[in-house]
Amino acid sequence: MSAETVWDGKYIKVIKDGTWEYVARTRGIGAAVILAIDEGAVILVEQYRVPLGKRCLELPAGLVGDETEGESVEASAGRELEEETGYRATTLASIGVFHSSPGMVSEGFTLVRATELTRVDAGGGIDGEDITVHRVPLEGIAAFVAAKRAAGVAIDVKLLLLLGGGILAG
Repeated sequence: MSAETVWDGKYIKVIKDGTWEYVARTRGIGAAVILAIDEGAVILVEQYRVPLGKRCLELPAGLVGDETEGESVEASAGRELEEETGYRATTLASIGVFHSSPGMVSEGFTLVRATELTRVDAGGGIDGEDITVHRVPLEGIAAFVAAKRAAGVAIDVKLLLLLGGGILAG
């Protein structure tokens, strides 16, 4: 069977391959998701997500290669971390590539650990992003996420990375 592009936009395209329909990024653009750890706390972002119709609690993230062709994953992660959160990392290390919804999208993301953080500004993203930055102690992450969920905030699946031990323990 051959894949057919059904619709092609600036950032995504819809592909039909036999009975499968899925979404892919255009132009070979990838994504970086940043696990930013600062002295026992994790840096999270909260922002409005149009597909969900509400705010979502997430790890900072951004596209790789959308602004500068050939930009490395680590360089993109550092740029996005600073833009979204106001933190600059001395060390950025790729953990690996992961796929969050392989039955619907072909996109994967590279998880990047950011450490040795320095706060250089307030963050909040670029115009119109309205990002709220949260610095949450790791020992309080489960309660923080539960409170956000109770307040109606969507929770990104990647936060399971931080909740895993507690979920497994019951």
